[in-house]
Amino acid sequence: MTGARDRTGFWRSNSLTLVFGGAFLVVLAAQAVAGRAEFNEQLALAGLRQVGLGAYLASSDFAVDVTENWQSEFLQFFLYVYGTVYLLQRGSPESKPLDRVGTESERDQRMGEHARSDSPSWAGTKDWRQSLYSRSLGLTMAAFFVLSWFAQSVAGAAAYDGERLRQLQEPIGWGAYLLSADFWSRSLQNWQSELLAVAAMAVLSVYLRQRGSPESKPVGSAHASTGVEG
Repeated sequence: MTGARDRTGFWRSNSLTLVFGGAFLVVLAAQAVAGRAEFNEQLALAGLRQVGLGAYLASSDFAVDVTENWQSEFLQFFLYVYGTVYLLQRGSPESKPLDRVGTESERDQRMGEHARSDSPSWAGTKDWRQSLYSRSLGLTMAAFFVLSWFAQSVAGAAAYDGERLRQLQEPIGWGAYLLSADFWSRSLQNWQSELLAVAAMAVLSVYLRQRGSPESKPVGSAHASTGVEG
């Protein structure tokens, strides 16, 4: 009985990560199947031999389609994490209260001598560990963005050159691809959608509610209430 309760507790207390992680894998698998079908249609039109699912998963065409979405998502969270330190939106639960702009005091952040017994150990230090840990979320998101954007550029260059070769054209290489319209079109069309989504969420959450969600204010909160979560 104890083991059953422990397992139930684990699933419930981690359900947000587990559900979205599982959904990610399902959607990624569906994208692979649909992407392979589309890729084989293009090969058939060019009179070339079609590829199996394994070969498609190892291809640059699949890699670039995946990584171009990943880099835009990590860019969104990187900008959001850093932007909300200084940028405010009156009435939005996505914003800090209007009087707490900036990095805030050590007392507010429970750092140094203000750290509690259950605070992360590096929060209570006074050296580089505290400085690094206090920026670790933004730095990690920035690193994920840079790495996934780099992966997109490498996979995109390979896919682009592969398409040129199928059309009996000379490949251009990675350096030239970084300056190409294809690379920037792939990047910018994802960036603008992420920025629009953040702006829409910040504004709509001022006036609209979702009962029980921490992304929404309590249903009865005033529109002007800022930094209040349900």
